[in-house]
Amino acid sequence: MNPIDPARIAGLRELNRLFPGLSGKAQCDRLLAALQTLGPCCTLELRRYADIYDPAARKLGLVKAGHRILTTWMHVETESGVLHRVGRYSLVKGRAD
Repeated sequence: MNPIDPARIAGLRELNRLFPGLSGKAQCDRLLAALQTLGPCCTLELRRYADIYDPAARKLGLVKAGHRILTTWMHVETESGVLHRVGRYSLVKGRAD
């Protein structure tokens, strides 16, 4: 299992308090805030700790709104010991116009 820093988990959970709700907008707000404050985030941690059910859809929403987000791929081991290929999102400074 790839350990996630407890402070990072706390930061992701804090975003749920700052941007409550399950709407697409609330999830986009959490994703953008995570990328701005915590740096690159993987889809697994966004699902688990920021309560973003479909990070890829939220990323697409932010890209359509003009944000530049780079996707790279990484392998993460889950609790069951299985390696999964997951996206890792990074916010690129500036807007895509």
